[in-house]
Amino acid sequence: AALELPTDRPRPAVQTFNGQVLTRALGTALSGRIDSLSQQWGVTPFMTLFAAFNVLLGRHANQHDLVIGTPIANRTHAETEPLIGLFINTLALRTDLAGDPTFSALVAQVKTNTLAAYAHQDLPFEKVVETLNVPRDLSRAPVFQVMFTLQNTGLPEFVLPGVTV
Repeated sequence: AALELPTDRPRPAVQTFNGQVLTRALGTALSGRIDSLSQQWGVTPFMTLFAAFNVLLGRHANQHDLVIGTPIANRTHAETEPLIGLFINTLALRTDLAGDPTFSALVAQVKTNTLAAYAHQDLPFEKVVETLNVPRDLSRAPVFQVMFTLQNTGLPEFVLPGVTV
């Protein structure tokens, strides 16, 4: 089912792709606590934060079955590591919030689903959409309407003499 978030204006009849990016930097102390909690559960910080994001969206949308997209580097072979080029693919991760699972149970579910998706990351997202044959609605993206990305690497300082970057 499509994600039905409450909005302050009606959905346009045709999708415009005028989305929004919300960026939040986590402080060092909070990041450390998330890392520690993730290690206790045997998951990555992405999985912990993704589970929390699912809880937030599920409550706002009042939905139990969520599909959220996430980009993946798609560099599964050592030979592709040094190559220049865009190998990014998109994964659709499904989460079931039915039965009001505990957060640790939800994190375990996210881990299972994420690892399964990683195992099939070479399959192009366009092929997934084609195979699912999802009924198309011009006002929405197929399969998912929200993406989640975790950028947990610092950006190197980029300095050019006489240029502001």
